[in-house]
Amino acid sequence: MTKTCNLTENEFSPFLLILTCIIIGSECIIGIITNGFIVAINTAEWMQTKAVSTSGKILLFLSVSRIALQSFIILEIIFSSTLPYFYNEEIVYDTFKGSFVFLNYCGLWFAAWLSFFYFVKIADFSYPLFLKLKWRISGWMSWLLWLSVFISLGTCVFFLKNIYTVHCNNYVPVPSSNSTKKKVSTETNVTNLAVLFQMGIFIPLIMFILTATLLIVSLKRHTQHMSSNATGYRDPSMEAHLGAIKATSYFLILYIFNSVALFLYMSNIFDISSFWSILCKAIMAAYPAGHSILLIRDNPGLRRAWKRLQARVHPYRVDSMTHM
Repeated sequence: MTKTCNLTENEFSPFLLILTCIIIGSECIIGIITNGFIVAINTAEWMQTKAVSTSGKILLFLSVSRIALQSFIILEIIFSSTLPYFYNEEIVYDTFKGSFVFLNYCGLWFAAWLSFFYFVKIADFSYPLFLKLKWRISGWMSWLLWLSVFISLGTCVFFLKNIYTVHCNNYVPVPSSNSTKKKVSTETNVTNLAVLFQMGIFIPLIMFILTATLLIVSLKRHTQHMSSNATGYRDPSMEAHLGAIKATSYFLILYIFNSVALFLYMSNIFDISSFWSILCKAIMAAYPAGHSILLIRDNPGLRRAWKRLQARVHPYRVDSMTHM
């Protein structure tokens, strides 16, 4: 099954272009800032202690991939809206799509490994295999992260060869004019896309859903136990576990929404300037930013570092205002 989409038939109106750039650009900038902060904190820790924690290592990989992804989203909007014929050259189009797939898959794998690591370290199960995994996971994580990079790269290569065919040799007359313009269209093999998409996303998606669900079950059971034994209503430990349940639930919802939006966008079902295509882009840009904000909020070390940064910036802003 193939889907043909005219890439330059519906051009961006100035208002739609500005609105798209504002919405998606703002999401990308927020995401780049938050992920840049996470990279800076973990890099500083690495330089100071000559080592980085396992969770910090996962966050470092995740944040770098998200900075690159959101930078590509901004570049794609700029090129597809202002230089459509250059963007739709087959090599340029394939490069954008391939890079987009690679960075998305890396991000999905790293997020899944983060969920898996939190599950192994936080969940309270007494099975021998689980206890053995709890001891070994830190030593395995570096290999698992790099393995995810190579799996994502391999999937990206298949995308470049078997999914998209760009046609840009047809000229059509321009209404109310004696000139012609180049008509660019692309054929998307939706069947191959669905198969390769499932191959690339199935394992990290199932792993994320399974570990997030088991972690929520374990935390909820532990929270109920603490609630029955709590001496006061505002038990800090119980509130921390309730916060972890909420955060994990948010991660799970964001992860699934991003996966659906990624497939719809990559399939070219919608014209590039349509509302649904822009919505898919907005969701894909919002996921890395929203997930990273939640990571900073729910990670004690990152939260303390963010508060210290705010404390340093706030006096500077006050001092600047007094000298105006």
